[in-house]
Amino acid sequence: MTNKKSKIFIVDDDEMLSMMLSDHLLKNSLYEVHCFPTGEDCLENLNLEPDIIILDFNLNSVYPDASNGLKILQEIKKRNKKAMVIMYSSQEQYGIALQTIGKGALEYVIKDKEAFAKIEEIVKNIL
Repeated sequence: MTNKKSKIFIVDDDEMLSMMLSDHLLKNSLYEVHCFPTGEDCLENLNLEPDIIILDFNLNSVYPDASNGLKILQEIKKRNKKAMVIMYSSQEQYGIALQTIGKGALEYVIKDKEAFAKIEEIVKNIL
């Protein structure tokens, strides 16, 4: 039996939110969490083979030249069709959620007071 930790990437340009989500997930000692402020940083580290990627939809509020989450999702899926990606956004538009699922995201979680619990539940169910 292996005690390998599950690797989770959090990709969000909101550093505070990223750290809060990371702290929340790290309460489970079976998780190893890596945070990235841009999708480009995430792509550069895909060789670390994350088990799950939690990807913000709007990634250019702090870094204006950064690609948005949908473009990053498409690039992740191009590089690894089996990559498990949870989209995470304050966008509540049904069309955006549908678009990300259509491009390969497993789930779409809206950033609200329940978001961390929802993400934790999804991660537990996957891993």
